[in-house]
Amino acid sequence: MRYNVRGENIEITPALREYAEKKIGKLERYFEESVDANVNVNLKYYNDQESKIEVTIPMTDLVLRAEENHQDMYAAIDLVVNKLERQIRKHKTKVNRKLREQGAPKFVFSNYQPEDLPQDELDEDEEVVRTKRFNLKPMDSEEAILQMDMLGHSFFVYTDAKTNKTNVVYKRKDGKYGLIEPHV
Repeated sequence: MRYNVRGENIEITPALREYAEKKIGKLERYFEESVDANVNVNLKYYNDQESKIEVTIPMTDLVLRAEENHQDMYAAIDLVVNKLERQIRKHKTKVNRKLREQGAPKFVFSNYQPEDLPQDELDEDEEVVRTKRFNLKPMDSEEAILQMDMLGHSFFVYTDAKTNKTNVVYKRKDGKYGLIEPHV
């Protein structure tokens, strides 16, 4: 894994960088082969009291992402690694059940680089503050809900594997899920 460790309002000491890389590197045990991936780690410090860590690991079929707040940065790193481990285990048992039965139990990381995406130039008057572009992977609504939950988003856009149409799953205020399908 290649690590991109950045800090906001905090100096990244060699000890802190080494600790983060060592802890996140333990995730490699969930993979069959050596992992060729860029791991983005963003460490933040607020008001001399609270620290925050955000970790993003792009994979072929999903993006692993977790964040954690804690007074101690080292404890926050431990907690975020625990979250990532739970995401990997959940993804492997629920989404990749069919693949595991066919003898492909491990994930393969992609070489996706967020900075490779073209950025739209917006006027200052525009309300759009960020643009994301991505390929829609064919999947069913259950997998889309799982990926939405793992990313911590309230909706997820995907291509339905059966109909090959773009659908949206979303989390309702009552905690249940909704599905938006195009009507042609």
